[in-house]
Formats: sequence, C-alpha cells, structure tokens
Amino acid sequence: MNDAIIIGGGAAGLFCAVEAGKRGRKVLVIEHNPQVGKKILISGGGRCNFTNLATGPENFVSENPHFCKSALARFTPEDFIRLVRKHRIEYYEKKLGQLFCRETSRHIVDMLVAECARAGVEIRTGCRVRSIVKRDSFELETADGPVSARSVVIATGGRSYPKIGASGFGYQIAEQFGLTITRTRPSLVALVQAERHNNRALAGISIEAEVSAGSHSFRENILFTHRGLSGPAILQASNYWKPSEPVTIDLLPGKTFLELIRKEQHRSLRLSNFLSEFLPHRFVERFAVDMLPDLPLNRLSQHEIELAADRIQKWRVLFADTEGYGRAEVTLGGVSTRELSSQTMESKKVAGLYFIGEVVDVTGWLGGYNFQWAWASGHAAGNSI
Repeated sequence: MNDAIIIGGGAAGLFCAVEAGKRGRKVLVIEHNPQVGKKILISGGGRCNFTNLATGPENFVSENPHFCKSALARFTPEDFIRLVRKHRIEYYEKKLGQLFCRETSRHIVDMLVAECARAGVEIRTGCRVRSIVKRDSFELETADGPVSARSVVIATGGRSYPKIGASGFGYQIAEQFGLTITRTRPSLVALVQAERHNNRALAGISIEAEVSAGSHSFRENILFTHRGLSGPAILQASNYWKPSEPVTIDLLPGKTFLELIRKEQHRSLRLSNFLSEFLPHRFVERFAVDMLPDLPLNRLSQHEIELAADRIQKWRVLFADTEGYGRAEVTLGGVSTRELSSQTMESKKVAGLYFIGEVVDVTGWLGGYNFQWAWASGHAAGNSI
C-alpha cells in the first residue's frame, strides 16, 4: 500500500513526489513515457525557463483569479532557486525576470530525479494507467499490474504537445469522479487570421509591437506567419483572445504617429518611405498596398493622416483560430478551481484525490510562470498528502 500514487512524471508530479517523500510518505510516480520530464527537456529551447522572478497572481488566467494565491505565496521563485543553487545548476536572467539554465534543461530533470531518489520515491516509466477506482483506498490497474494507494495525485498536464504523449487523461479522471472541467483550448499559441491577404509575402517579418486582447496588453515582438501571427506578444495575448473580438496591435509602441508625421508633413516623401524609417521596408511595402493611402506626405488630407494613424497604432486583427494543441505551449482551462482546495489541491468531493499543474484551470503567462505554478501546486499537494 502506497501513501500516494502520482500519475504524471512532469514538473508538477515530480516536485509533488519530492515534497511528499521528504515527509516520509511512500510515493510511487507513474509516467507513461519512457522517461520523466519530457516537456521540461524541450522547454525554453532546451534550456528550461524554470521560473520568473516577478511571479504574482496577476500573471495567471483562471475562472477564479484568486485560487492560485495561496500556493504561490507558500512556494516562491526564490524557494525553487535555492534548490537549483543547491544542485549547482548555472542559470541566468534573460529578460523580464525569466530564469533559464545556462547549459541544458536536462539539469532540472536530473535534479528532480535525484531529489526523488533522496526522498525514497519510486518512479515507474513506460507504464500506463488503465483504470482507477476508489474503495477503501484507490485501486489502479496499470500496464505493470495493479497498485493501490491512500491518495492519488493527477499531474498529467493538458493537451498541449501531443507529440510527447499529452492527452486528456487527467480530465477523464476528473469527470469520472464527478468534477467539473472548465472549457479547454490551446494557449500560448500562434493565431490564425480570419482573412489572409499578404501573409505569404509578410511571413518571417518580426516587429516590436504592443498587442492588446481584452484589458491586457503585451509589448514584445510579433512574427508574421503564412497563416497569421506569432511571436511572444501574440502568444501572451492568446491567453485572453476571444474569437469574436479583434486583437489590437500598435506597430509603433512608445511613439505617436500623429506627432511623427506632423513634423514631416511639408515633405513630398511618400508615406511608405516615411514609415520605412520606423518599420521593416518589406512590411511597409506590403502593408501599405492594402491598408494605407500611399501618397506624398504633403498631399495627405487630415482624414487620411488619421486613418493611417489608426491603422498603424490601432490595427484591429480578427483571428479565426489558434494553431492548435500541436503548437501550443499550454492548455487554457482544466479542472475547475471550484472543485479543489486552494490550500492543498485536494478535491472537495473525493477525499485523497488531488489535481496539480497544468491539468488545473490555472494558466500562466509566457516566461516561466507555468513552471512556477507546477512547483507551487506540487508543493501544496505534497505537503498535504
């Protein structure tokens, strides 16, 4: 009889196992992949953006924005950094508080596996869970035979990255036990434009911009693709994007187009040439054809100037879809926070059943926030089991 079986050997599952094991609990981690931590290994371009120094509740999306506060307060980025330093893993701050391994994300996986070994945690890889029932304890049928435990932790992640085995298994278990699932969709993902005119010609162009979706704005690069837009600012905005609402893009963030053009309005310089002083020439060429009155500055009417300003600094783009789970970094939505204790991540309906990490309806911004949620939610459950 195990004290806890953790299904999923990713960031949240392994960290939960460490915390429970340190408290003397008998813990078994079951991972269906041949190795643990596959998503950790490919994250951050292979260097794992393992946390963000600026982590706060405001960096997360959830039906209940207050749910994440307790876990995040009790396990902070500094707490995880101490563990990283203990294992002498070199790291650096890239930008905006984002911390990356200096060498390889393999170091984070090795650290978690070493901590599991030190805490007496058993890890089984290449093992699928076929069914779970609860009687006096939880009884699981696996590819390696039956196992049982007093508690079960679902740390299976979301549907993003199906190529490494991601599935909806965690949601199925939640529904089996009568828990509600908040609607899920791909997020931190490129968006597909509803109308595509010059996408092929613009593909590959990168521009610093401020992207606004709903009440949230992000100033980073956008990247034009054959089907729409990507880049950090678009990925961030995808957390808040709604299919029926346009995303607003300011292509000259920190500048005022009307002031810039007012100083040069006496010139015979064409609008496209003027804009090329601030934006990539290939972009201006293609953008001006469809969107702007490409006349000499001294021949532009006040209405045409205001129209150009609106399209440059308030470009409204309708997106029809995302690029899907195959390209998404995370899954938005998940097990409803109404079903769980924010202190322990335990189900309010089923004693001993826990949900942690991405499977829960808590989604972080791009930049290490989702890993910090994995550590914090894993810590909360691991200290409750």
